Amino acid sequence: MGNDLRRRLAGFSSEVSGQAVATPDGGLDRVDRSSVRLTSLDALRGFDMFWIIGADRIIWSLSKDTHARFLLFLANQFDHAPWAGFHFYDLIFPLFLFMIGVSMPFSFSKRLQRGDSKRKIYVHVFTRVTVLIFMGMMINGNILSYDPSKFQATYSVLQVLALGYLVASIIMLNMTVRWQIATTAGMLILYWALMNFVPAPGHVVGVYKPGANFGDWLNDLIVGRFQGPWRFGWILQILTNGSTAMLGVFAGHLLRSRKSEQQKLLWLIGLGFSCLAVGLVWSIWFPIIKLRWTSTYALYAGGWSYLLLALFYFVIDVRGHRRWAFPFIVIGTNAILAYMAWGLFAPAFRLMAEVFVSGLKRYLVGSYDVIGFPPLPNALGADSSQFAGGSYNAIAWFGGLIILWFVLYWLYRNRTFVRV
Repeated sequence: MGNDLRRRLAGFSSEVSGQAVATPDGGLDRVDRSSVRLTSLDALRGFDMFWIIGADRIIWSLSKDTHARFLLFLANQFDHAPWAGFHFYDLIFPLFLFMIGVSMPFSFSKRLQRGDSKRKIYVHVFTRVTVLIFMGMMINGNILSYDPSKFQATYSVLQVLALGYLVASIIMLNMTVRWQIATTAGMLILYWALMNFVPAPGHVVGVYKPGANFGDWLNDLIVGRFQGPWRFGWILQILTNGSTAMLGVFAGHLLRSRKSEQQKLLWLIGLGFSCLAVGLVWSIWFPIIKLRWTSTYALYAGGWSYLLLALFYFVIDVRGHRRWAFPFIVIGTNAILAYMAWGLFAPAFRLMAEVFVSGLKRYLVGSYDVIGFPPLPNALGADSSQFAGGSYNAIAWFGGLIILWFVLYWLYRNRTFVRV
């Protein structure tokens, strides 16, 4: 069983390069990349996490009570599309799940190389899934209320990451790469078919509305009142969550392959534009909806994920320009810890920051006339006084982000990486 899995993990290199790369006993020694850590992946993971551990609040603070066109544009991009559509903020979540998929061929291969059985890998997978779901319940499921009547089996970021990872793990551990591709396509099509053609109260074929589709009905049937405020049909979305993770798995297979760096870049770029094109064309009939993780959303977000990975891989791992990315690398090497710390203690980080910056409030709240300067026109499209009040909040949140970053930096310097 272990040798079969080794052949599957080695298979991508053989299929894409046209060369026989597996050893006679099914080993991976001629194509092994499991010991190579992609700095670009850590940097991209940190870049992704950066926007939701304080940077978003900085932008929201600056854009509050202003007519500055650029700030309003940024604020709109840092809010989820209310239904159909796609904003920058809609990319952060699937990009992280995509990167989990990228790392899977490396991590699974490393476990096989050290002699782990398939059963042992499954134990690790299910343990990780359980821990992630529990951590998600800490943030979104009211589990810390210690009141069973308030517990919610609700939609959470870590829950979706866990379920997407679980689906991708099962597929990877049991299928060749060709079947992985076919299964991923099948899951995307199956989700569309179920959402489109299966009758549900209020549903009209070809029309997608909240509460009037099969996914929402299925959640109401199974979870009921325990869903909490986020009724997003997440049970059926397991299909497309898994598909997003599998798009990352294909990138991981590619990066482990024997192809040259230039070929890998071209493949990543080609896959990125292909996913964008298919997602956009399909969205004519099946909208891009983040709140339901539609098949088109998975493809469109996957396309941007491939392109961002290609950019970071080229700049950092191919060209060797790493210094600029160091702040992101620090975050990316402890990304889940950063997410949990900010999700649970963001107000505390801000309070610590205000110890150092609260004296600035008298200068920043209200008009700049406080310190003797009249409001000045600026390139953002509004008088400076229009966003002066929000600038103090932005500074306070920035201070909170910096404190968290130094905690992560201390862990990084001490080679302490919290793994789930």
